Amino acid sequence: MSQQTIVIVNTGCANISSVRFALERLGVSVTVSDDAAVIAGADKVFLPGVGAAGAAMTSIAAKGLIEPLQKLTQPVLGVCLGMQLMVERSDEASTGTIDCLKLLPGHVKRMQAGELRLPHMGWNTVSPAKESPLFAGIDAGTYFYFVHSFAVPVYANTLASCEYGQTFSAAIQHNNYFGVQFHPERSGEAGAQLLTNFVNM
Repeated sequence: MSQQTIVIVNTGCANISSVRFALERLGVSVTVSDDAAVIAGADKVFLPGVGAAGAAMTSIAAKGLIEPLQKLTQPVLGVCLGMQLMVERSDEASTGTIDCLKLLPGHVKRMQAGELRLPHMGWNTVSPAKESPLFAGIDAGTYFYFVHSFAVPVYANTLASCEYGQTFSAAIQHNNYFGVQFHPERSGEAGAQLLTNFVNM
C-alpha cells in the first residue's frame, strides 16, 4: 500500500487501539489525533466509536471537532457507533433524540429484533445494496462481526444491508463519508479486505 497519512479521530469514546492494530497489520502507518488541523491534513480519516451516542457527541463537541469533521473532503470511514454519529439524529440518548454530526442523511433507531436478543452481537452476513469500491473483492453474504442495539434503517444511502429481526443498514455512504455498522477490525479476512479497500481509495 502507498504511504499515506491515515488519522484515527480520538473521539474520547472508542477502543482506538483495535482499529489501529488492524491497520498496522496491513502495513499502514496510523496517527491518532483530536487536533482539527492534523485530521484535516490526512489522506484518509477513521471515525471509531463505542458506547452511547449522547456521551460520544458531548465528547466530540467538547473537543471542538463537529465543524472540522463536517468540512472534510477526503474519504472518511465511521465504524460502529462512529457510523451512527455520522447521520443527522439518533434515538440512542437518555433524553430522547439527539443531533449527531450530520455528515450524511439518516436517523438511528432502536432495533426491532422481535424475540431475538439485543444487543445484536456476533457474526452475520452482509448483502451489498449497490456497487462500491468499499466492498471490492468481498462477496455478497460475507460474514462480519457486529455489536449494537441501534441501527440506521435501510434507505437511499445504504451501501449494504444486514438482517437481524429486521433489515438494517450495514454500510452507508454520502459523497466522501462512508460508515459501517460492523467492526471490520474484528472481522478477519473480510474486514482486512474492507480496510484495505478504504485505504486504497
